[in-house]
Amino acid sequence: MSAPTQTMASGSDPDQLSEILSAPRSPIKVVALNKSPVAFRCNFLATEAVSVADCVYEGRLLFKREAPSDKMMIFFPTRGKVVFKHPQTSIESVPGHCTILEGQSSTDTLLFGTRRHMVLFIDRAKIMGHLSHMLGRTVSGNIGIYPHLDLASNPGLALLRLVEQFYSGLCEDGPLSKSPLALASLCDTMTYLILENCLHRYTNALAQPAPGPAPRHVKWAIDFMQEHLAEPISLNDIAVAAKVSARTLQQGFRQFRNTSPIAHLREMRMVAAHQDLLHSGPKRTVADVAAKWGFMHPGRFAAEYQKRFGRLPSRTLE
Repeated sequence: MSAPTQTMASGSDPDQLSEILSAPRSPIKVVALNKSPVAFRCNFLATEAVSVADCVYEGRLLFKREAPSDKMMIFFPTRGKVVFKHPQTSIESVPGHCTILEGQSSTDTLLFGTRRHMVLFIDRAKIMGHLSHMLGRTVSGNIGIYPHLDLASNPGLALLRLVEQFYSGLCEDGPLSKSPLALASLCDTMTYLILENCLHRYTNALAQPAPGPAPRHVKWAIDFMQEHLAEPISLNDIAVAAKVSARTLQQGFRQFRNTSPIAHLREMRMVAAHQDLLHSGPKRTVADVAAKWGFMHPGRFAAEYQKRFGRLPSRTLE
C-alpha cells in the first residue's frame, strides 16, 4: 500500500472549493446560492483505495457532481443537514445516521447553514472485489445498498469508531502512516463491516451457508489460468492441466464457482487489465492493454470493463 497523502484547505471561494472536492474523473461545481457568504475547512487523508475527510461548511451551497464517481461515499454528520438529489429520489443526511452513496450517478447536493461531517471514500473496485471474494463468484453493477445506517446501532457505532481511528491514525504522521500492514487491515475491516451489516442486493446471498471448498481439479484449473493468464489457452488446455475432462471441469465450476471456466478466465483477465491500466504510463493505450490480456474487440472490452468497474477503461488510464 502506498504512503498516505494529506490535503488541507480552507477559504471562502466556491471555485476554490470546487477544485478541492473534484476528482479528475468526477468534477464537482460548487455554487453559492443567492450569493450567500461561504466558508469551508477541509482535511483529506488519502490512501491507495480508501480515504477519509473531515469537512466544515458555512453558507447556502449547491454541489453539482458533473460525472459519476468511482467511489462509495459514507458520510458521518455531526452538525447540519444535507440533501443529496438523485434522478429518482432525494436522500437526507442528518446527525445520528451515516449516509451511504454508491456514486454511480451524478447528483446535486444542497446545503443550508452550518454543516460538519466526516466522509469515508472506498474505491468501487475494492468493494466489488471484497464482495466477490465473500460470495465466491464475480459480481458487477450497482449493489443497491440502503443509504442509511443508524449510528446508535452496534454496527453503526462500530463503523464510526473505526473511521475515527482511521482518521486519527493518519493525521500528523500518526501510527497508521508508519504501519502499512495495520493500515491495509483496517481498510479491509471497514469494507467488510459495511458489506456484512448494511442492506444491499447481496445481503440474502451473504446470509446463506458458505459453499464447501472447491475440489482439487477446480483449484488446479485456476492455478493454471493464473500462470498462463496472458497466453491463448483453451478449455481443453485447462482441463488437461486439471487432469479431468472438459465436461467434469465445467460441472465443477458451475457447482463451486457459479460460473464457467472460460467466464472465470475472462474475469481474471479483466481484473489484470484493470490493474495494468491503473499503473500504465502515458504512452500506453487502452487497445494495447486490452490486446495484452486477450480482449481483441476494444468496443466489447470497454463495455464489459465499464459494467465491471463502473467507468470506461479510458478514464482509468487518464
